[in-house]
Amino acid sequence: MSGESLESKPRKSGYGDGDAGRQIPDFSLVDGGPFYRLMRGARLFGGDSHLLRNRVIVVSLLAWLPIMILSVAQGTLVGDGVRIPFLFDIKVHMRFLMAMPLLLAAEVMVQQRMGDVVNQFLKRRMVPKEDVAEFEGAISSVSRLRDSTLVEGGLLALVLSIDMFVIWRGYLAPEVATWYATSSSMGTDLSLAGIWYFSVSLPLLQFLFLRWYYRLFLWARFLWQGSRIRLNLLATHPDRVAGLGFLSHTVNALIILAVAHGALLAGHIADPVLYRGAELRQFGLEIVAVVVLVQCVVFVPLLVFTGQITRTRWRGLMQYEALSSRYTYEFESTWLRGSLPPGQTLVGNDDVQSLADLDSGYQIVRGMRLAPVSWRGVLLLAVATLIPIAPLLLTMMPFQELLAKVAGILF
Repeated sequence: MSGESLESKPRKSGYGDGDAGRQIPDFSLVDGGPFYRLMRGARLFGGDSHLLRNRVIVVSLLAWLPIMILSVAQGTLVGDGVRIPFLFDIKVHMRFLMAMPLLLAAEVMVQQRMGDVVNQFLKRRMVPKEDVAEFEGAISSVSRLRDSTLVEGGLLALVLSIDMFVIWRGYLAPEVATWYATSSSMGTDLSLAGIWYFSVSLPLLQFLFLRWYYRLFLWARFLWQGSRIRLNLLATHPDRVAGLGFLSHTVNALIILAVAHGALLAGHIADPVLYRGAELRQFGLEIVAVVVLVQCVVFVPLLVFTGQITRTRWRGLMQYEALSSRYTYEFESTWLRGSLPPGQTLVGNDDVQSLADLDSGYQIVRGMRLAPVSWRGVLLLAVATLIPIAPLLLTMMPFQELLAKVAGILF
Protein backbone atom coordinates (compact mmCIF):
# COMPACT_ATOMS: atom_id res chain seq x y z
CA MET A 1 0.00 0.00 0.00
CA SER A 2 1.60 3.24 -1.06
CA GLY A 3 1.26 6.74 0.23
CA GLU A 4 -2.18 7.58 1.54
CA SER A 5 -4.12 5.14 -0.58
CA LEU A 6 -7.51 4.54 1.04
CA GLU A 7 -8.91 2.17 -1.54
CA SER A 8 -9.72 -1.38 -0.39
CA LYS A 9 -7.87 -3.84 -2.57
CA PRO A 10 -8.39 -7.57 -2.04
CA ARG A 11 -5.28 -9.59 -1.32
CA LYS A 12 -4.49 -13.25 -1.78
CA SER A 13 -4.49 -15.56 1.18
CA GLY A 14 -1.06 -16.74 2.32
CA TYR A 15 -2.04 -20.38 2.70
CA GLY A 16 -0.24 -22.07 -0.13
CA ASP A 17 -1.16 -23.31 -3.57
CA GLY A 18 -4.47 -24.77 -2.57
CA ASP A 19 -5.74 -21.36 -1.53
CA ALA A 20 -3.82 -19.28 -4.05
CA GLY A 21 -6.99 -17.94 -5.62
CA ARG A 22 -8.69 -16.98 -2.37
CA GLN A 23 -9.19 -13.22 -2.05
CA ILE A 24 -9.37 -11.59 1.37
CA PRO A 25 -10.33 -7.90 1.56
CA ASP A 26 -7.92 -5.41 3.07
CA PHE A 27 -8.62 -4.36 6.62
CA SER A 28 -9.24 -0.63 7.01
CA LEU A 29 -10.68 1.46 9.82
CA VAL A 30 -10.45 4.62 7.74
CA ASP A 31 -11.63 4.43 4.14
CA GLY A 32 -15.39 4.46 4.51
CA GLY A 33 -18.39 6.35 5.83
CA PRO A 34 -20.26 9.49 4.73
CA PHE A 35 -17.58 11.93 5.91
CA TYR A 36 -14.93 9.98 4.03
CA ARG A 37 -17.05 10.03 0.88
CA LEU A 38 -17.61 13.77 1.32
CA MET A 39 -13.84 14.32 1.53
CA ARG A 40 -13.27 12.17 -1.55
CA GLY A 41 -15.91 14.12 -3.45
CA ALA A 42 -14.13 17.32 -2.50
CA ARG A 43 -10.85 15.79 -3.76
CA LEU A 44 -9.35 15.87 -0.28
CA PHE A 45 -8.78 12.11 0.00
CA GLY A 46 -6.60 10.00 -2.24
CA GLY A 47 -3.20 8.48 -2.80
CA ASP A 48 -1.14 11.70 -2.92
CA SER A 49 0.45 13.15 0.19
CA HIS A 50 -0.52 16.69 -0.77
CA LEU A 51 -4.18 15.71 -0.35
CA LEU A 52 -3.54 15.12 3.34
CA ARG A 53 -2.05 18.59 3.59
CA ASN A 54 -5.01 20.08 1.74
CA ARG A 55 -7.47 18.17 3.94
CA VAL A 56 -5.80 19.38 7.12
CA ILE A 57 -5.74 22.96 5.87
CA VAL A 58 -9.35 23.01 4.66
CA VAL A 59 -10.94 21.31 7.68
CA SER A 60 -8.84 23.14 10.27
CA LEU A 61 -9.40 26.53 8.66
CA LEU A 62 -13.13 25.84 8.44
CA ALA A 63 -13.09 25.60 12.21
CA TRP A 64 -10.49 28.26 13.03
CA LEU A 65 -10.43 30.94 10.31
CA PRO A 66 -14.06 32.17 10.57
CA ILE A 67 -13.82 32.72 14.32
CA MET A 68 -10.56 34.57 13.84
CA ILE A 69 -12.12 36.85 11.20
CA LEU A 70 -15.22 37.43 13.35
CA SER A 71 -13.00 38.21 16.34
CA VAL A 72 -11.24 40.86 14.25
CA ALA A 73 -14.60 42.29 13.23
CA GLN A 74 -15.90 42.48 16.80
CA GLY A 75 -12.64 43.85 18.20
CA THR A 76 -11.75 40.89 20.40
CA LEU A 77 -8.71 39.61 18.52
CA VAL A 78 -6.26 41.36 20.84
CA GLY A 79 -8.63 43.96 22.30
CA ASP A 80 -8.79 45.15 25.89
CA GLY A 81 -12.55 44.75 26.11
CA VAL A 82 -12.32 41.11 27.21
CA ARG A 83 -10.10 39.26 29.65
CA ILE A 84 -9.16 36.56 27.13
CA PRO A 85 -8.96 37.84 23.52
CA PHE A 86 -8.95 35.34 20.68
CA LEU A 87 -5.25 35.57 19.92
CA PHE A 88 -4.34 34.59 23.50
CA ASP A 89 -6.88 31.79 23.92
CA ILE A 90 -4.51 28.82 23.97
CA LYS A 91 -7.34 26.32 24.19
CA VAL A 92 -8.90 27.24 20.85
CA HIS A 93 -5.56 27.19 19.02
CA MET A 94 -4.60 23.83 20.52
CA ARG A 95 -7.95 22.42 19.50
CA PHE A 96 -8.12 23.55 15.90
CA LEU A 97 -4.49 24.08 14.93
CA MET A 98 -3.02 21.03 16.67
CA ALA A 99 -5.57 18.45 17.85
CA MET A 100 -7.77 18.61 14.74
CA PRO A 101 -4.87 18.30 12.24
CA LEU A 102 -3.53 15.39 14.28
CA LEU A 103 -6.88 13.61 14.13
CA LEU A 104 -6.83 13.93 10.35
CA ALA A 105 -3.16 12.97 10.00
CA ALA A 106 -3.70 9.89 12.17
CA GLU A 107 -5.91 8.44 9.44
CA VAL A 108 -2.90 7.99 7.16
CA MET A 109 -0.81 6.31 9.86
CA VAL A 110 -3.63 3.96 10.88
CA GLN A 111 -4.46 3.12 7.26
CA GLN A 112 -0.87 2.23 6.44
CA ARG A 113 -0.07 0.20 9.55
CA MET A 114 -3.22 -1.43 10.93
CA GLY A 115 -3.81 -3.41 7.76
CA ASP A 116 -0.28 -4.77 7.96
CA VAL A 117 -0.85 -5.79 11.58
CA VAL A 118 -4.05 -7.66 10.71
CA ASN A 119 -2.39 -9.34 7.74
CA GLN A 120 0.16 -10.90 10.10
CA PHE A 121 -2.50 -13.33 11.30
CA LEU A 122 -2.46 -14.83 7.81
CA LYS A 123 1.19 -14.39 6.93
CA ARG A 124 2.17 -16.25 10.10
CA ARG A 125 -0.46 -18.96 9.45
CA MET A 126 -2.03 -18.31 12.82
CA VAL A 127 -5.57 -18.72 11.51
CA PRO A 128 -6.41 -22.39 10.78
CA LYS A 129 -7.47 -23.01 7.18
CA GLU A 130 -10.97 -24.00 8.23
CA ASP A 131 -11.38 -20.65 10.04
CA VAL A 132 -10.09 -18.33 7.30
CA ALA A 133 -13.66 -17.71 6.13
CA GLU A 134 -14.65 -16.64 9.66
CA PHE A 135 -11.61 -14.36 9.84
CA GLU A 136 -12.55 -12.86 6.49
CA GLY A 137 -16.09 -12.35 7.78
CA ALA A 138 -14.73 -10.36 10.73
CA ILE A 139 -12.87 -8.06 8.32
CA SER A 140 -15.97 -7.62 6.18
CA SER A 141 -18.01 -6.85 9.28
CA VAL A 142 -15.64 -3.99 10.13
CA SER A 143 -16.10 -2.59 6.62
CA ARG A 144 -19.90 -2.73 6.83
CA LEU A 145 -20.09 -1.02 10.20
CA ARG A 146 -17.43 1.53 9.24
CA ASP A 147 -19.47 2.52 6.17
CA SER A 148 -22.72 2.95 8.11
CA THR A 149 -24.49 6.22 7.35
CA LEU A 150 -26.78 5.60 10.31
CA VAL A 151 -23.87 5.47 12.77
CA GLU A 152 -22.14 8.61 11.54
CA GLY A 153 -25.50 10.37 11.43
CA GLY A 154 -26.08 9.32 15.03
CA LEU A 155 -22.67 10.63 16.08
CA LEU A 156 -23.42 13.98 14.45
CA ALA A 157 -26.85 14.11 16.08
CA LEU A 158 -25.29 13.38 19.46
CA VAL A 159 -22.77 16.18 19.03
CA LEU A 160 -25.43 18.68 17.98
CA SER A 161 -27.66 17.63 20.86
CA ILE A 162 -24.87 18.29 23.34
CA ASP A 163 -24.31 21.65 21.68
CA MET A 164 -28.00 22.56 21.84
CA PHE A 165 -28.96 21.31 25.29
CA VAL A 166 -25.72 21.98 27.16
CA ILE A 167 -23.72 24.78 25.58
CA TRP A 168 -26.56 26.91 24.31
CA ARG A 169 -28.26 26.79 27.71
CA GLY A 170 -25.27 28.45 29.28
CA TYR A 171 -23.90 25.57 31.34
CA LEU A 172 -20.46 26.35 29.93
CA ALA A 173 -20.56 30.04 30.74
CA PRO A 174 -17.02 31.46 31.06
CA GLU A 175 -15.79 32.72 34.40
CA VAL A 176 -14.33 35.83 32.72
CA ALA A 177 -15.20 37.80 29.60
CA THR A 178 -13.75 36.16 26.49
CA TRP A 179 -13.78 36.65 22.74
CA TYR A 180 -16.67 34.19 22.36
CA ALA A 181 -18.96 34.99 25.29
CA THR A 182 -19.60 37.19 28.30
CA SER A 183 -21.68 36.49 31.39
CA SER A 184 -24.50 38.73 32.51
CA SER A 185 -27.51 38.57 34.81
CA MET A 186 -29.49 37.22 31.87
CA GLY A 187 -27.08 34.35 31.26
CA THR A 188 -24.40 33.87 28.65
CA ASP A 189 -24.18 36.26 25.72
CA LEU A 190 -22.45 34.66 22.75
CA SER A 191 -20.64 36.86 20.27
CA LEU A 192 -20.80 36.20 16.51
CA ALA A 193 -17.49 34.40 16.80
CA GLY A 194 -18.92 32.40 19.69
CA ILE A 195 -21.95 31.37 17.65
CA TRP A 196 -19.70 29.96 14.90
CA TYR A 197 -17.45 28.40 17.53
CA PHE A 198 -20.27 26.47 19.22
CA SER A 199 -22.33 25.83 16.08
CA VAL A 200 -19.62 24.70 13.65
CA SER A 201 -16.07 24.56 15.03
CA LEU A 202 -16.58 22.69 18.28
CA PRO A 203 -19.16 20.21 16.91
CA LEU A 204 -16.79 19.39 14.03
CA LEU A 205 -13.95 18.65 16.45
CA GLN A 206 -16.23 16.60 18.69
CA PHE A 207 -17.51 14.66 15.68
CA LEU A 208 -13.98 13.80 14.58
CA PHE A 209 -13.13 12.57 18.07
CA LEU A 210 -16.30 10.49 18.41
CA ARG A 211 -15.69 9.07 14.94
CA TRP A 212 -12.24 7.94 16.04
CA TYR A 213 -13.64 6.32 19.16
CA TYR A 214 -16.15 4.47 17.00
CA ARG A 215 -13.31 3.23 14.81
CA LEU A 216 -11.44 2.06 17.90
CA PHE A 217 -14.59 0.25 18.99
CA LEU A 218 -14.60 -1.54 15.62
CA TRP A 219 -10.93 -2.46 16.16
CA ALA A 220 -11.70 -3.86 19.62
CA ARG A 221 -14.68 -5.79 18.22
CA PHE A 222 -12.52 -7.26 15.45
CA LEU A 223 -9.91 -8.41 17.97
CA TRP A 224 -12.63 -9.98 20.11
CA GLN A 225 -13.93 -11.86 17.09
CA GLY A 226 -10.40 -12.95 16.24
CA SER A 227 -9.85 -14.18 19.80
CA ARG A 228 -12.80 -16.57 19.40
CA ILE A 229 -10.89 -18.42 16.67
CA ARG A 230 -8.55 -21.07 18.07
CA LEU A 231 -5.32 -19.63 16.72
CA ASN A 232 -2.14 -21.56 15.97
CA LEU A 233 -0.03 -20.15 18.79
CA LEU A 234 3.52 -21.19 19.69
CA ALA A 235 4.61 -21.33 23.32
CA THR A 236 8.29 -21.06 22.37
CA HIS A 237 7.95 -18.05 20.12
CA PRO A 238 10.76 -15.56 20.96
CA ASP A 239 8.30 -12.67 21.40
CA ARG A 240 7.10 -14.43 24.60
CA VAL A 241 3.43 -13.90 23.75
CA ALA A 242 2.96 -17.04 21.64
CA GLY A 243 3.61 -15.21 18.35
CA LEU A 244 1.12 -12.36 18.95
CA GLY A 245 3.83 -9.79 19.66
CA PHE A 246 3.06 -7.99 16.39
CA LEU A 247 -0.15 -6.69 17.99
CA SER A 248 1.93 -4.45 20.23
CA HIS A 249 2.88 -2.48 17.11
CA THR A 250 -0.61 -0.92 17.16
CA VAL A 251 1.04 1.63 19.47
CA ASN A 252 2.98 2.95 16.47
CA ALA A 253 -0.24 3.25 14.47
CA LEU A 254 -2.21 5.05 17.18
CA ILE A 255 0.50 7.26 18.66
CA ILE A 256 -0.71 10.37 16.80
CA LEU A 257 -4.09 9.97 18.51
CA ALA A 258 -2.26 9.99 21.85
CA VAL A 259 -0.63 13.31 20.95
CA ALA A 260 -4.05 14.69 19.93
CA HIS A 261 -5.44 13.80 23.37
CA GLY A 262 -2.47 15.53 24.96
CA ALA A 263 -3.08 18.63 22.84
CA LEU A 264 -6.68 18.88 24.02
CA LEU A 265 -5.57 18.44 27.62
CA ALA A 266 -2.84 21.07 27.23
CA GLY A 267 -5.38 23.55 25.88
CA HIS A 268 -7.73 22.78 28.75
CA ILE A 269 -4.99 23.43 31.30
CA ALA A 270 -3.25 26.40 29.64
CA ASP A 271 -5.97 29.04 30.02
CA PRO A 272 -6.51 28.59 33.80
CA VAL A 273 -2.76 28.46 34.40
CA LEU A 274 -1.90 31.49 32.26
CA TYR A 275 -4.92 33.71 32.92
CA ARG A 276 -6.55 32.68 36.19
CA GLY A 277 -3.60 32.03 38.46
CA ALA A 278 -4.04 28.26 38.64
CA GLU A 279 -1.00 26.00 39.09
CA LEU A 280 -0.11 23.06 36.90
CA ARG A 281 -0.03 20.68 39.87
CA GLN A 282 -3.74 21.33 40.44
CA PHE A 283 -4.45 19.39 37.24
CA GLY A 284 -2.50 16.30 38.21
CA LEU A 285 -5.67 14.18 38.40
CA GLU A 286 -6.79 15.25 34.92
CA ILE A 287 -3.34 14.54 33.48
CA VAL A 288 -3.25 11.06 35.02
CA ALA A 289 -6.81 10.38 33.86
CA VAL A 290 -6.04 11.23 30.23
CA VAL A 291 -2.83 9.19 30.21
CA VAL A 292 -4.70 6.20 31.66
CA LEU A 293 -7.56 6.68 29.20
CA VAL A 294 -5.20 6.58 26.22
CA GLN A 295 -3.45 3.50 27.62
CA CYS A 296 -6.79 1.73 28.07
CA VAL A 297 -8.02 2.63 24.58
CA VAL A 298 -4.89 1.18 22.98
CA PHE A 299 -4.05 -1.78 25.20
CA VAL A 300 -7.26 -3.08 26.77
CA PRO A 301 -8.55 -4.51 23.44
CA LEU A 302 -5.38 -6.63 23.25
CA LEU A 303 -6.30 -8.39 26.50
CA VAL A 304 -8.91 -10.48 24.67
CA PHE A 305 -6.08 -12.85 23.70
CA THR A 306 -5.02 -13.43 27.32
CA GLY A 307 -7.09 -16.60 27.54
CA GLN A 308 -5.48 -18.21 24.50
CA ILE A 309 -1.99 -17.12 25.56
CA THR A 310 -2.55 -18.52 29.06
CA ARG A 311 -3.72 -21.86 27.68
CA THR A 312 -0.76 -21.95 25.28
CA ARG A 313 1.65 -21.23 28.12
CA TRP A 314 0.13 -23.94 30.34
CA ARG A 315 0.19 -26.47 27.53
CA GLY A 316 3.77 -25.51 26.66
CA LEU A 317 4.92 -25.88 30.26
CA MET A 318 3.35 -29.32 30.54
CA GLN A 319 4.88 -30.47 27.25
CA TYR A 320 8.32 -29.03 27.97
CA GLU A 321 8.40 -30.41 31.49
CA ALA A 322 7.49 -33.86 30.18
CA LEU A 323 10.09 -33.59 27.41
CA SER A 324 12.68 -32.32 29.87
CA SER A 325 12.03 -35.24 32.18
CA ARG A 326 12.53 -37.79 29.41
CA TYR A 327 15.61 -36.05 28.02
CA THR A 328 17.36 -35.45 31.34
CA TYR A 329 16.65 -39.03 32.42
CA GLU A 330 18.37 -40.34 29.30
CA PHE A 331 21.16 -37.73 29.62
CA GLU A 332 21.95 -38.75 33.18
CA SER A 333 21.73 -42.44 32.30
CA THR A 334 24.23 -41.94 29.52
CA TRP A 335 26.65 -39.35 30.89
CA LEU A 336 26.41 -39.52 34.66
CA ARG A 337 25.51 -43.07 35.59
CA GLY A 338 26.84 -45.04 32.66
CA SER A 339 30.11 -45.23 30.84
CA LEU A 340 31.01 -42.79 28.10
CA PRO A 341 29.81 -44.10 24.71
CA PRO A 342 32.63 -45.26 22.40
CA GLY A 343 34.11 -42.43 20.36
CA GLN A 344 32.24 -39.74 22.35
CA THR A 345 33.79 -36.88 24.33
CA LEU A 346 32.01 -34.63 26.79
CA VAL A 347 33.55 -31.44 25.45
CA GLY A 348 31.65 -30.21 22.39
CA ASN A 349 29.11 -33.05 22.56
CA ASP A 350 25.74 -32.47 20.89
CA ASP A 351 23.88 -33.94 23.87
CA VAL A 352 25.22 -31.19 26.14
CA GLN A 353 24.28 -28.49 23.63
CA SER A 354 20.81 -29.97 23.25
CA LEU A 355 20.35 -29.86 27.02
CA ALA A 356 21.23 -26.15 26.98
CA ASP A 357 18.83 -25.55 24.07
CA LEU A 358 16.09 -27.39 25.93
CA ASP A 359 16.60 -25.12 28.92
CA SER A 360 16.48 -22.02 26.71
CA GLY A 361 13.16 -23.09 25.24
CA TYR A 362 11.74 -23.86 28.69
CA GLN A 363 12.78 -20.44 29.99
CA ILE A 364 10.99 -18.77 27.07
CA VAL A 365 7.79 -20.61 27.96
CA ARG A 366 8.14 -19.78 31.66
CA GLY A 367 8.76 -16.11 30.86
CA MET A 368 5.71 -15.67 28.63
CA ARG A 369 3.63 -12.55 29.15
CA LEU A 370 -0.13 -12.95 29.28
CA ALA A 371 -0.91 -10.14 26.82
CA PRO A 372 0.84 -8.61 23.77
CA VAL A 373 1.65 -5.46 25.75
CA SER A 374 5.19 -4.23 26.37
CA TRP A 375 6.53 -1.73 28.86
CA ARG A 376 8.20 0.07 25.98
CA GLY A 377 4.82 0.59 24.33
CA VAL A 378 3.24 1.80 27.57
CA LEU A 379 6.07 4.30 28.11
CA LEU A 380 6.03 5.48 24.49
CA LEU A 381 2.30 6.12 24.61
CA ALA A 382 2.54 7.99 27.90
CA VAL A 383 5.34 10.21 26.60
CA ALA A 384 3.38 10.95 23.40
CA THR A 385 0.35 11.99 25.46
CA LEU A 386 2.40 14.25 27.71
CA ILE A 387 4.48 15.97 25.01
CA PRO A 388 1.96 18.81 24.38
CA ILE A 389 1.80 19.47 28.12
CA ALA A 390 5.56 19.73 28.56
CA PRO A 391 5.81 23.48 27.73
CA LEU A 392 3.51 24.21 30.68
CA LEU A 393 6.28 23.05 32.99
CA LEU A 394 7.78 26.48 32.40
CA THR A 395 4.93 27.94 34.46
CA MET A 396 6.27 26.07 37.50
CA MET A 397 9.83 27.43 37.27
CA PRO A 398 11.77 29.78 34.97
CA PHE A 399 13.32 28.23 31.87
CA GLN A 400 16.87 29.02 33.03
CA GLU A 401 16.25 27.33 36.37
CA LEU A 402 14.76 24.29 34.63
CA LEU A 403 17.83 24.01 32.38
CA ALA A 404 20.11 24.29 35.38
CA LYS A 405 18.32 21.46 37.15
CA VAL A 406 18.46 19.26 34.05
CA ALA A 407 22.16 20.03 33.60
CA GLY A 408 22.75 19.18 37.25
CA ILE A 409 21.13 15.78 36.75
CA LEU A 410 23.05 14.99 33.57
CA PHE A 411 26.45 16.40 34.46
